[in-house]
Parts: sequence; C-alpha cells; structure tokens
Amino acid sequence: MVAVSHGTNDPAGQRAVSALVAQVRRVADVQVHQAFVDVQEPRVGSLLHGLPEGNQSSVLVPLLISRGVHVDQDLTEAAVLRPATRVAAALGPHKLLAQVIEHRLVQAGWLPGEPVILAGAGTRLGQGTQDCHQAAALLAERLGVPVSVAFVAAAEPALGQAVATARDAAPQRRVVVASYLLAPGYFQSLIERCGAELVSGPLLAADEQVPRELVNLVLERFTAACE
Repeated sequence: MVAVSHGTNDPAGQRAVSALVAQVRRVADVQVHQAFVDVQEPRVGSLLHGLPEGNQSSVLVPLLISRGVHVDQDLTEAAVLRPATRVAAALGPHKLLAQVIEHRLVQAGWLPGEPVILAGAGTRLGQGTQDCHQAAALLAERLGVPVSVAFVAAAEPALGQAVATARDAAPQRRVVVASYLLAPGYFQSLIERCGAELVSGPLLAADEQVPRELVNLVLERFTAACE
C-alpha cells in the first residue's frame, strides 16, 4: 500500500497525516509506504520508481476526501510508472467520515438541531463537487438536520457567502460550519476565519488519537482496490 496525501507545510498537518499512516501500518498485513502529490517528499512517482523490482503489485490509496485533479489525474498518471499498480477510491463520501465529522462537531460545541454547513476545499472537477454533496447527505442523515455545502476555493458557493446567507436566513441562530478537510493546514485556517459562530476541526487533529473510523476506511479502500 502507498498512502498518498496532498502534502502540507503545516507541521500540525504533517504530524496528523503521518500518525494516520503509522496507525494503518500497525494494523495492516501488507507493507505501507507514505507519499505525497505536492509540497512534501517523497512524491508518489519517485516512491514508485524506488520500490524494488518484482512481481508485487502496488495500490495507491488516496488520503484525499474527494475525487479531483489529484485523484483522477495525478495518481492515475503515477500508477502508469510501475506495472500492476492500481489506484483506490478517494476516502469520501462515506458513512465513516460522517461519524468522524459528527464527533468533531460535538467536540466543538455543536448542539443537536443546529443546521450545518459542510465546508470543503473545492475542486474544478464536477465529480469532486458531487462527492461533497453526497457527503453532506450522509451527514444530514446522521445528524438529523439540514446540511448544506460550501467551498473554500475553486467551486461555488463560496464559504463566506454561505455563512452570510445562513445568518440572514436565521439571525437568531448560530452559524455552524463543519470542516470537510483531512488535517490542519492552510485551508483549515481559512475555514476558521469564515465568520461562523462555530467551526469544527478537521478529521485528523494533531497530537490526538487517530480516529479508528479513518484507519478502517483506508483499509477498506485498499481491500476494494485489490479485488
């Protein structure tokens, strides 16, 4: 398994993602390598080139929440560099992610009955936007409240506008934003500055225990790609 994340300059984000990979490595019954599509090293292409020659196949497991350029293009192109390399599905949408988001919301102070805006990074690809809307539907089913979608970049509606619209629609109610990001970093800092009364943390928190749901989901995506 090659666990491939985006990469970040944020030390907290680096620790959080590395902790997830380390936990997957502890419970997986295969070799687990860590690679990145941007910012950090090793890049996924370089790592694939450096693996020993042999008959063993590799599976690239995106530690990325939605489909987008990195999953649909970058990882697909990297997989061609080594025979018998497959690309697993992105982590989301999935009910296990909804469970972790609910935990983060409660941790931040969300109260049952409060509507939620699910804030994603954004992507130019329509499939990724569709994934976020499906994730919102799963979260709404779990929370029993309306969940809308907004984005920090590259897609509409913009998070700031979504927050303003929600406040105009119900001035007496807190605006609650759920982060739909994997780990701390630049995009999380933008979400935290969106103007909402309550913003939850990303799925992974630095220096906290890795949610078992995320470990199970990575293993599930790997197993499905092997079938």
